[in-house]
Amino acid sequence: MKARALHTWDVNTAEAREIQRRLASEVVRLSPLDSDPKLVAGVDLSPPDQDGRARGAAVVVRLPDMGIVEVRTAEATPKMPYIPGLLSFRESPPILAALEKLTTIPDFVLVDGHGLAHPRRFGIACHIGLLLEIPTVGCAKNILRGRYEGLVAEQGAWAPLIDKDEVIGAAVRVKTGVSPIFVSIGHMVDLETAVRWVLACRDRIRLPKPIALAHNAAAGKLPEMAPGSQEQLELLT
Repeated sequence: MKARALHTWDVNTAEAREIQRRLASEVVRLSPLDSDPKLVAGVDLSPPDQDGRARGAAVVVRLPDMGIVEVRTAEATPKMPYIPGLLSFRESPPILAALEKLTTIPDFVLVDGHGLAHPRRFGIACHIGLLLEIPTVGCAKNILRGRYEGLVAEQGAWAPLIDKDEVIGAAVRVKTGVSPIFVSIGHMVDLETAVRWVLACRDRIRLPKPIALAHNAAAGKLPEMAPGSQEQLELLT
């Protein structure tokens, strides 16, 4: 995969918001897949180390058994501090660098962050999906925008996340009695399909397993692996 050069990353906050507004109209809210996906990548970024460098990670797993196929990481110094609503300009470059190292092309990508459930309808999941032209889904632990009502406690239940009378995502119960996660369209997927894919990737913890694995890889707890490597075989046995 190779990211398109739609803009520079060396921007100030006003320029970043304008890029989001400009690119939001290009997000595709329909799924191109005619059948169930076979490979999914989870992505995440570590906190910066003492030198200010952060590690982006991409982990590809196969469905439905969640076996690890490939693990890639890339390090970089974030150009922007953490600013709510502008997470993508801090985290995307090292995550994209890790995704570009993959030799296995996933059917879709799960991003630890929001997609359309964003003030300008262009969160990090939209940004990564549009740059790579690949289906992406945003999965977040907290609401950035919107509200929901009537979510029942059972696993698999979901309720629309609404902002200004627009459905921008879903509150999804991945485990019975556990706080929901917030799923939204990133790119090239509809909301119902996004929820179904997230539930297919659920694990014992709150976030989907591909994102949890990417979190471990970004933290240095999961080594890089090429498809079919010995390390992969050891993890799967």
